[in-house]
Amino acid sequence: MLERTALAVVLLALVCACELLATAREDSGPEEWLGGPRLMLDARNVLSVEHMQRVLGRPKRYGAPIVDGATDGNFQPYVSVVRDAQSGRWRIWYGIPRTPGNTIESNLATMESNDGIHWKRPRRVLETAPIQFGASVIDEGPAFPEPRRRFKAAWYKNDGLQVSTSPDGLNWTELAPGPLLRHNHDINAIAWDPIRRRYIAFVSIVKKLDPSWPSERRIPHMSTSDDLIHWRPPWEIIRPDPESPREQGETQFYCMSGVIARGDLLIGLARVLRDDLNSEPGLSAQDLGDSRAFAGIGYTVLAWSSDGERWHRDTEPFLGRNPKPGTWDRAHAWGDAQVVYGDDVYIYYGGYKLGHKAERFTTRQIGLATLKVDRYAGYRSDADRAGVVRTPVRTWRGRSLSVNAEVSGDLRVGLCEPSGRFYPGFAFSECEPTRGDGVALPARWRDADPASLDGKPVQIVFRVTGGAVFAFTIGR
Repeated sequence: MLERTALAVVLLALVCACELLATAREDSGPEEWLGGPRLMLDARNVLSVEHMQRVLGRPKRYGAPIVDGATDGNFQPYVSVVRDAQSGRWRIWYGIPRTPGNTIESNLATMESNDGIHWKRPRRVLETAPIQFGASVIDEGPAFPEPRRRFKAAWYKNDGLQVSTSPDGLNWTELAPGPLLRHNHDINAIAWDPIRRRYIAFVSIVKKLDPSWPSERRIPHMSTSDDLIHWRPPWEIIRPDPESPREQGETQFYCMSGVIARGDLLIGLARVLRDDLNSEPGLSAQDLGDSRAFAGIGYTVLAWSSDGERWHRDTEPFLGRNPKPGTWDRAHAWGDAQVVYGDDVYIYYGGYKLGHKAERFTTRQIGLATLKVDRYAGYRSDADRAGVVRTPVRTWRGRSLSVNAEVSGDLRVGLCEPSGRFYPGFAFSECEPTRGDGVALPARWRDADPASLDGKPVQIVFRVTGGAVFAFTIGR
């Protein structure tokens, strides 16, 4: 018995050590400066900041809904959009009532577009297995080895995740009898993790995390799978932050989706629900068409993961409610899909005019907001004072450096030894000053070539006056 106990203690210690090692690895980041964008959103890329303020990117709303309830039949906040790189064709999928006035069953509808904004009507209603809610679609591209399963769609029905496949995004076949991943609330989504080459599921589970809560709340969980059929037991990834002034009261979540990979980072959109507030000051829920005590509001915050398992997030809204009273997305702005297109990321979101449950067949629309790629968060300096951002020291593996920045004043980059001294030729004074607004502003030094530092430990230092830096890329 003592030997078994001792063995158990040793095994537990090994497990804890492995977890601590994984945490340390995740927190410190990679050992080398490799290619691909490195985002300031990721704290692993920022060692210190002087005289600069962290700022969130501000997506620019397109304006009018691109899909509406009255014309196109949308009645959910869920949407998937993909762009075929070969044909340039855009495709959108969203949910419509399965029968007129049906609040708990839906069909997938789809349309095509040449620009991701203007859609060719009328919509096409698709035949699928029964759907309650959800319109989560993945396109694995024309090179996918099983063409008849190129597209995957997931939704909630019968207490869990259901998955179907399609060769064309139009004709769907059930992948396996479902549900394939059980969860107790009606929101889910799937995504492909290209870094670890596996599927992700985000599922909503209602639970009571705090005894002081009067009732259960919607809490996002995730799972992973190699085949979309066999899933790991889901684990919690997001919960209300009791330290945040924004997340007092009845804060919960409409799960998470819209995940894309940028560099070695996964970036997703977490939908916050406050069902204890109203969208218009001075108006009651009844004034807004809801018979409950409050009509509710919703907005989107950023979430990101460097290991594909644990997620960090902001509590400040990334895509907030429309600040103008009476607008179609005044009550809710819930991000649900991201598509990188050129120098921009297109963010598709569900917008509600009145509240969470009010007039769901006429006031739930799908909107579009755009953001310059990788500008989720950055550091901004004043116009009259230089600010500095320093990265950790990592082994240099590149031939060039470009910066995603918006600078009206002056941007210079220095490359330093671990001691903090500049390598010869790479001081601020030897860097050509840069200004402008671009996602790949080149950093150049008058008499030094970054390729000469290959294999050496390098700290990158950005000095900015009157501007913001959001990301950088090491060219190979």
